[in-house]
Amino acid sequence: MEVLLFGIAKDIVGKPSFRFEGEDAPPSSVSELKKRMKAAFPELERLSSLAVAVNSEYAEDGQSLKQGDEIALIPPVSGG
Repeated sequence: MEVLLFGIAKDIVGKPSFRFEGEDAPPSSVSELKKRMKAAFPELERLSSLAVAVNSEYAEDGQSLKQGDEIALIPPVSGG
């Protein structure tokens, strides 16, 4: 399962995407995804919010994830 990263999330992880693979079973929900990403990359905890999009639509924490979903982590955006 691949997670696309944008903005500061991409900077924190150090690459534009992150893949759950091998023995590391993919997360089954949006909340589990957030929890595991923050455990792997503690700097993500410092973000005021972290939105998740699944198949190009914003997703709530309880939404289930499955192999083949397009997942994106979207950090807060400031504009001017």
